Amino acid sequence: MPSAKSRTNSSSAVFLGENSKPEDAWFHILPVRWTGKRFSGTTMCNAPDAVLAASAGIETWDGRSAPARHGVHTHAPVDCRGDAEKVLARVSAAVCNIVKQDKLPVGLGGDGIITYGMVKGLLEAGIEDFGVIQIDAQADLKDDDGGDQWTEACVMKRIVDEDVPLLQLGVRSLSKEEADARKVYGVKFYDADFLVSRNVTKLELPGEFPETVFLSIDIDGFDPSVFPSPGAVPGGLGWWQVLSIVESISQQADIIGFDLAEFSPVSGQPAHDTAAAMLVYRLMGIVERARL
Repeated sequence: MPSAKSRTNSSSAVFLGENSKPEDAWFHILPVRWTGKRFSGTTMCNAPDAVLAASAGIETWDGRSAPARHGVHTHAPVDCRGDAEKVLARVSAAVCNIVKQDKLPVGLGGDGIITYGMVKGLLEAGIEDFGVIQIDAQADLKDDDGGDQWTEACVMKRIVDEDVPLLQLGVRSLSKEEADARKVYGVKFYDADFLVSRNVTKLELPGEFPETVFLSIDIDGFDPSVFPSPGAVPGGLGWWQVLSIVESISQQADIIGFDLAEFSPVSGQPAHDTAAAMLVYRLMGIVERARL
């Protein structure tokens, strides 16, 4: 396997700087440069490219294993022309195709609304009885956002509307409407005031929660001291805390895909890009080890 140093001169358009053949790769990266109105003018649309470029410099040994040995294929970026519904339909079609090849989709956003497209793709591929586990600062359970139902503030509402069970982790900003929606839709949650104040690093999933899950991580689920974000809220989760919690989830449920959304690269601060790339790779490692 090429060293991190030799890979830095490879194409920055693909994860780790080299592209496995689709049929040979466990992990399929799907870049989605979409940003909605709220994040218009931010660098969020550049996040997939920044993460891909930074990944060429990270080590393929993550400290416990080398998930890259199972192959990583990076798809061409999703066409983000048109409105959110058109973009989400393209995301869904791509994910459906990935899943039908028995591969694991990894979404790179972009706006948090991409998670709906990822989940819709799983549904269209015929995946049944799975839940979504969301790590986020916001609940994203609004029915509409200023009359628009297709923004990141509504993404989890669109998902529970599909009768997909939802578990929220790290939320610390939600409206009364969203708190009520949790009750109506039976949303499970461990908010940040519980997880952070008690330094929780392992979670037991609710007994009735599906044993197959899609993991959605908004970068602002982390504390702003870890990652800057336009949606930053104080009191978030730590780096090792998130990884440990996800590890504990992987020991109880099969993670069939994940995404990373709402990362905004900061000019002159490439360390954040590297951290985001490392996070994606560490999540791959957690999935790999749980499946072996």
